[in-house]
Amino acid sequence: MRVELFVADLDRFADFYTRVLGFELADDRRLQDPPYAAVRRDLVRIGAARSWTPVDRDARGLPAGAELVMECDDVTGERDRVVSAGWPLDADLTERPWGLLDFRLYDPDGHYLRVTSRRPASAAT
Repeated sequence: MRVELFVADLDRFADFYTRVLGFELADDRRLQDPPYAAVRRDLVRIGAARSWTPVDRDARGLPAGAELVMECDDVTGERDRVVSAGWPLDADLTERPWGLLDFRLYDPDGHYLRVTSRRPASAAT
């Protein structure tokens, strides 16, 4: 599955997903018409096009919007990367009742992201 996002600013999109979340810029057509950018990390690809209407960040947040979930092997390391990049967390590392460790944040356009472990916290040791 790939995800396509509609964003207010493609430069902010590219900066957040590369600098803060460690994706690589896979397709950069920001200066073309129509402008577009895509990032990739492992098997995950997220594309972005400029929204043709104003972006309402509040409408994208929970519970009205969607939650994008990124699984990783080292959720603590991912959290440390985000914090060291100066990006605010919505919820810090928490072991959830279903056994996974995660943290949560919003991207620049208000898309809600959950970065979660692949295995229950007790199985990771």
